[in-house]
Amino acid sequence: MTSVDRPAAAPDPHPAPPAGPPGPAPAGPPATITGPHAVATGPHAEHAGAHAEHAGAHAEHAAGPHAHFGPPAAGPEVWPAGVTYPAVEPDRFTRLVLRLHARAPRWAVPLAALGCVGLGMAYALLSNPTHSDPDARPTCLLKLTTGLDCPGCGGTRALWYVLHADLPAAARHHFLFVFSLPFLAWLFVSWAGNRAFGWRLPELRISPKVIGGFLALWLAFSVARNLPWAPFTSLYV
Repeated sequence: MTSVDRPAAAPDPHPAPPAGPPGPAPAGPPATITGPHAVATGPHAEHAGAHAEHAGAHAEHAAGPHAHFGPPAAGPEVWPAGVTYPAVEPDRFTRLVLRLHARAPRWAVPLAALGCVGLGMAYALLSNPTHSDPDARPTCLLKLTTGLDCPGCGGTRALWYVLHADLPAAARHHFLFVFSLPFLAWLFVSWAGNRAFGWRLPELRISPKVIGGFLALWLAFSVARNLPWAPFTSLYV
């Protein structure tokens, strides 16, 4: 029996790769960037990276201090350049004070402050608070109602004793007032001398910590002078 020749098999359009170590990947079409976190590969990867860098720079500029969110506003700006508020005219009393201050000599303000200090001294000398009644006017409202010494009780009597050169009696009535008098006097002299005559006297610079410590000491003194035990009873005025 004679064999019949069969037609040859058609070649496989997708042949399997030969077995063995993998070779270099064949060049294919450029990769497509998909998704928010896709990685660009292929011949267009460099162009995609440059575009991403440009987009990041644009986002950074938009998030700066001049960022504008939302659609751009139409029309002129909210605060157009060149618009100023009208100046507020001072009242009559303010104009009078400013006029007097401009025309007054430089020694007028220190002289007025010295006059206030002189009035206080004259009141202490004429009223003689060391021999006045406890309820004589003017009196301390706290002591009149509660019987307790306030932080300023005894100050007028201490000033009267200072003017009569009796420092122990003055310290007995208000120790902190007598202690602070030299500092207050030097502050006034240095300020008034510079203001009125242009003197360059050394200024007494007091830090906030020193002021806070003095106020705390004054508070402790005000409490101690009202304690009903010895030796605090000697501070009662």
